[in-house]
Amino acid sequence: MFVLYLLCFLDRANIGNARIQGLQTDLNLHGYRFNMALTIFYVGYFIVEIPSNMLLKIVGAKYYLPSLVVAFGFVSMCTACFSPVPPILRWAFRSWYVTSFYRRSELLLRIGWFVNGACLAGAFGGLFAAGLSQIPRWGVESTPIHTWRNIFFFEGILTVVIGLVVMYFLPSSPMDCTFLSERHRFIAAERINIEYNDARTKGHRVTKKDVYRGIFNINNAICGFSFMFANVAVQSLALFMPTILAALGYTSIKAQLYTVPVYTVATVVSLFMSWLSDRLQKRGVFISAGALLAMTGYAILSTVKNPNVKYAAVYIAAIGIFFIGTTVLAWCLNNAAGSSIRAVSSAFVICMGNFGSLIAVWSYLPADAPRYRKGHFINMGAEIIVCLLGVVGIIYVRWENKQRDQGKRDYRLQGLTTDEELENLGYRHPSFRYIE
Repeated sequence: MFVLYLLCFLDRANIGNARIQGLQTDLNLHGYRFNMALTIFYVGYFIVEIPSNMLLKIVGAKYYLPSLVVAFGFVSMCTACFSPVPPILRWAFRSWYVTSFYRRSELLLRIGWFVNGACLAGAFGGLFAAGLSQIPRWGVESTPIHTWRNIFFFEGILTVVIGLVVMYFLPSSPMDCTFLSERHRFIAAERINIEYNDARTKGHRVTKKDVYRGIFNINNAICGFSFMFANVAVQSLALFMPTILAALGYTSIKAQLYTVPVYTVATVVSLFMSWLSDRLQKRGVFISAGALLAMTGYAILSTVKNPNVKYAAVYIAAIGIFFIGTTVLAWCLNNAAGSSIRAVSSAFVICMGNFGSLIAVWSYLPADAPRYRKGHFINMGAEIIVCLLGVVGIIYVRWENKQRDQGKRDYRLQGLTTDEELENLGYRHPSFRYIE
């Protein structure tokens, strides 16, 4: 999953690397045209996110996820061969899938491992872009491949090949893990059934009630809006970091290479914070702390002029924002019981995140160069909201758990006689406790 998500983010963020390697000039993406191309990038999310998670649950991860990887890689390859920018297919990998293997106390570090593929993809993306853009012009006379086109083409080939290979190894559930013995497969499945009270809901199709409960509950609303505003900073940094660094006076190759240590440091810190959050079983406080760190970074970026200080501020912002997203996803999944409800909940939160992506693609405009103060202020404002939502989430979870401790949710058990009816309550069951 780590490799797949790394490829996913690599192929998505490469448009930011390609921009300073000639894409903007070759395709005449001046003015707001580049931002419009990025907007197209995210439109599909709003239509397919929740239905796609429902389809994933029916088809199974073994074939569905690698198929999306191959399709995305193929589109990336085709992007190298067209003069106009084609509509860019964008699909999300499913954090819900990881909950089929790990308990709530283990979840964030595991999500951190595969989502931080995005961080390392930023690092690899800068290295690949610097190297691939130097490959001499090749291809047929009508469609020469060069500079930024090399980035899309070769990264696309890598994605297609690995996607096909992964299809043979990726299990859909613990019971499909051929590398485990039959006894260990049973234990792996049963520990999740007990953790999420999922024994009967595992094989059950997503219903209208699941969709309603996966979307319309307070905890998911908090996580959804948190992810939306957190994603403003995550996506804008991923898409515009090469542009921001180039505006500091670095050459295009130097700007590409300078992104590498930023993403590397952010990855290491994010994984440590994921481990610590799992260890302490706290989520909201880490979200607010990450937002405060990101706010500090953007405050420095928007006020100082020294390029070295600005570069240091990019580190501070990156460390904060890349950790927030994984924690919000884990918080949402931790507090959603019932596998169908978790599938909808994760899709809803990620879908909300793409509203943030649409804000992100318009945060750094050509007219604001070279300081991009408006973009920095937008990101700083988004992180302030994330910080406040983290606090609100903690207050709500503590209050709701207290209500359950006092027996004020026991009325939900009235009239329920079968184990299946009790399990279908999911997170609404009086015995279920939220993680704060």
